[in-house]
Amino acid sequence: MNKIFAVALLLGGFCFGQQTQNTEVEKPIRNLFIAMKNGDPELLKTVFSDTAILQTITKDGVKNEDIKEFITSISKMSKDDLDERITIDAIHIDRSLASVFTPYSFYFKGKFSHCGANSFQLIKQNGEWKIQYLIDTRRKENCKEIK
Repeated sequence: MNKIFAVALLLGGFCFGQQTQNTEVEKPIRNLFIAMKNGDPELLKTVFSDTAILQTITKDGVKNEDIKEFITSISKMSKDDLDERITIDAIHIDRSLASVFTPYSFYFKGKFSHCGANSFQLIKQNGEWKIQYLIDTRRKENCKEIK
């Protein structure tokens, strides 16, 4: 009986610890999309590391996007103009490195625009997770809208 209790306690602690760690990794990602939805450049600035890279895969190759220009463009939007809805498919963590994969549906001013997937690489700096690298795909076909 004591062995079963010990195993249950050990597994429960592991699951809780993993869940807490995942929540911490998700925070800057969730804040990114909250900032986009609210047109909040100040919150947006908090999610990226100082050397973050932002890219999109296009039909012509990979397009680099400047983080400062991205933040400026978001600041020009009204609340609820941008609504990117994600599901978190996978989180992998090794010490101060995390990788997160999120399929998404994007809505502009309430209308479905496109879908795709985001691939995030995050780093832990001074006890906080920050987005170091974000690359995404964009398409209009074969989309599964996320509600």
